[in-house]
Amino acid sequence: MIKVVLLGSGNVASHLIKVMEANDTIDLVQVYARSKKSLEHLIDSSKITTSFDNLKEADVYVISVSDKAIEEVSNQIPFTDKLVVHTSGTMGFDVINPKNKRGVFYPLQTFSKSKEVDMKSVPFCLETENVEDYKTVENLAKSLSNSVYEINGEQRKSLHISAVFVSNFVNHMYQIGNALCEENNVPFAILQPLIEETANKIKTLTPTDAQTGPATRNDEPTIQKHLEALENPIYKELYQKITLSIQNVKKL
Repeated sequence: MIKVVLLGSGNVASHLIKVMEANDTIDLVQVYARSKKSLEHLIDSSKITTSFDNLKEADVYVISVSDKAIEEVSNQIPFTDKLVVHTSGTMGFDVINPKNKRGVFYPLQTFSKSKEVDMKSVPFCLETENVEDYKTVENLAKSLSNSVYEINGEQRKSLHISAVFVSNFVNHMYQIGNALCEENNVPFAILQPLIEETANKIKTLTPTDAQTGPATRNDEPTIQKHLEALENPIYKELYQKITLSIQNVKKL
């Protein structure tokens, strides 16, 4: 069994705790959190510590905290020559204190504490400073997921930016769509089949081939009607810029 100590209590950490606790090949030795109460619903309180001085020995230490806190947390680990990884999509392994062996253990998914995620389908993007440490991180990832990739720092940075576009920005479009529906007393649920079909199409088509709508057709009368109907100046500007972007991509 792979012995793991996990440091963190946020969205990603919470999901990792759930699946690691349920996995027969992983021994989640301990979890570090600033408050025991934040994790007592997920794991026995005897496994939670609020002190770095009380950290136990393990094969892998997984830091799952905000990007700005990774370095500070890694500095507090009271061991040397241990394998320490973080779950960030944007930070390199060099942010981890070099007193330990370093790596990245990045699950590429959107995580919310209130929403279950099938971890088996989540891509894990891995990188280690030392070649000999990769197998350990890979074994850990494969215990959790069927989708494991060796991804270097530059590739991971590009993936994370792409993820912001296809997830965070897309969800913001849902927010705007929902707001427009509410303003006009229309159920947002009417758009659900469209949202699902749009996502499903790119399983068989490239995003370029899947693109439809007035911008792709250069349907200026419809575009102008939409702009006239949009009263919120932020929505209007966003509509114009995205329309222009779609039209410019079409010209490439």
